[in-house]
Amino acid sequence: MKRKNTRLMKEYLYRKSLEGKERLLYENKRKIREALQEGKPIPTELRNEEAELRREIDLEDENTAVPRTHIDDEYAKAAERDPKILITTSRNPSAPLVQFAKELKLVFPNAQQMNRGGQVISEIIETCRAHDFTDVVLVHENRGVPDGLFIIHLPFGPTAFFELRNVVTRHDIKDKKAMGTMPQVYPHVILDNFTTKLGERTANILKHLFPVPKPDTKRIITYANQSDYISFRHHTYEKHGGPKSIVLEEIGPRFEMRLFKIKLGTLDQTESQDEWVFKPYMNTAKKQKFIGI
Repeated sequence: MKRKNTRLMKEYLYRKSLEGKERLLYENKRKIREALQEGKPIPTELRNEEAELRREIDLEDENTAVPRTHIDDEYAKAAERDPKILITTSRNPSAPLVQFAKELKLVFPNAQQMNRGGQVISEIIETCRAHDFTDVVLVHENRGVPDGLFIIHLPFGPTAFFELRNVVTRHDIKDKKAMGTMPQVYPHVILDNFTTKLGERTANILKHLFPVPKPDTKRIITYANQSDYISFRHHTYEKHGGPKSIVLEEIGPRFEMRLFKIKLGTLDQTESQDEWVFKPYMNTAKKQKFIGI
């Protein structure tokens, strides 16, 4: 298994190293195509390879015209199998953090919870790769309050860092009868207001934590973005008197998330690049919204 992971990593890095060459080739073909469409002379630096580039342009279709990147391969096999998630915590977790991790295990189908103990994150990720896990969800706390969520997609990333706020677990809600029981059916996932390119990237990371549900399931997971704060809500619904009398029942937990960073790699890969990072000076741009309008 270690040899397999090493071989897959080498293949991944090799594909990533080819992206610069493919991007340059794409730009040269774009210049040739524009010159032909506008009736302009071919750029001087491309005249020696014009014939070869025109031959490649003639052979292209809508699937090959735009070069693929390693980002396209991250979730390429997501439709072939259901996600398999490991949920764990930071070291020496408090009782509220352990309770929150247990509830997340019930939120995500096909999830398993593991006590962290003395294991380092690199060991956890390597073990998950060997056992075909698709994601690792790591929750962090500050003085007994959950304040961070890391979603690590396997085998080679990406990793999304979220800040957590206003966490309310089922355990904290006094009226437990009003919350209802926790169903185990696959939920429908609602992603609201993820309209920018970064928003689409964030939505792609979140939605692949859930398998495809059956059409008649009555369980709903909602990620609603407003001013770059993502509200997580968990409901079931009933139709007591027809489609116009739908009754929602919240079953928890609920919290708000704020995207802090997306990293091109797993958490143990310190050399991997940051795709996007929220920086302090961005707070001055009051009207700028990064995930949705």
